[in-house]
Order: sequence, then C-alpha cells, then structure tokens
Amino acid sequence: MSAEALEMVLAHAREGAQLRERFFADNAPLLVAVGRTLAVCLAKGGKVLFCGNGGSAADAQHLAAEFVNRFQLERPPLPALALTTDSSVLTAIGNDYGFDQVFTKQVRALGRPGDVLVGLSTSGNSPNVVGALRLAKERGLFTVGMAGKNGELVAHCDQALLVPHTVTALIQEVHIAAGHMLCKLVDYYLFEAVTELRPFLDQP
Repeated sequence: MSAEALEMVLAHAREGAQLRERFFADNAPLLVAVGRTLAVCLAKGGKVLFCGNGGSAADAQHLAAEFVNRFQLERPPLPALALTTDSSVLTAIGNDYGFDQVFTKQVRALGRPGDVLVGLSTSGNSPNVVGALRLAKERGLFTVGMAGKNGELVAHCDQALLVPHTVTALIQEVHIAAGHMLCKLVDYYLFEAVTELRPFLDQP
C-alpha cells in the first residue's frame, strides 16, 4: 500500500475537518438565524425552494428530501422543493430561453411572498442561481445563499453562509453539513421549542 496514497487520504480528512470546525465556529449564530427563518416560513404556511448546479443540484435535492420526508425527528412532512428535478421543465426552459433562466422561471411560477429560496453555488457566481435569488428577492421571498468565500449572489441574499475555501469538493462537504444543521434547527424550532419561535411569528 502506497504511503503517498495513505497520506493523501489523511491530509484530505484533516483539511476537511479543520474547514468544517472553522465554518461552524464562525457561523453558529448565523446558522441559528437561518434555521429560525426557515422555521418561521414553514410555520406561516410557506415553503422552501432550493436550487443549484451539479453537485449543488444534488445537495438541493438532498435537503428538500430531508424536509419532505424527515430528518432525524419523527414529524409531519414539511413543504420543500428542489428546482433541479423536473427534466421536462428544465429542458423546456433551457431550450426556449437558455440555461440561465431554468430557475428564474420556476421562481416566478412557484415562489410566493414569504417563501424562502436557498441558492447553492460553490463559486457564488452561477448565473442561473444568482438570477433566481435576484428575482426571488424582488418578489418578496426571503433569500439564503450558500457559497464559497464570496460571489455575486451575496448581493441578492438576505442571509449568506460562506465557506472560506476555494476547493469545490471541500465547500460542498461543508454545505451539506450546514444543510443538515439547518434541518435539525427547523425541527427544533417547530417541534421541540415552539415557545422560542412564537415572538418571531408575530413579526411581519
């Protein structure tokens, strides 16, 4: 067995673990705020929309499934939708209007004021994700971005969770860990600590 290959595995694990620790240490209050925002949206009858490309599309679908099915807590299904899953819609929009519009047209059709759009882009610059967040914000949705260090999408986000790295794979690993934490926080606020959520339900 190659010592070089073994060290490659261990080095990747160390870098990923250090990045995750740093992200959660720096963003714990923001994660709580985003989790609470999602819970308020759902408690008021709204829904959560997710979008992203490639690995981020898979993360969008993964997180939507955690809401609709369940995460760890046995609870009712929660309304969430990944805008990456309907091949007929995606190819129709892509063919007729271009790939940059595949999410914006769905936001226009499905998004309502009070809903939340979560846009995932490791670069923070994916035109279709940025466009969807821009339109969502204009239409009264709450917008959450998940990206790397920075990017154009930040300007169109009410809240942005940024991973301080440039390697796509490591950013995505932290994104799904952060997404799981948001699922846990939503369950906490909706089903375990409702009294903590009530003051926020009265806010416009």
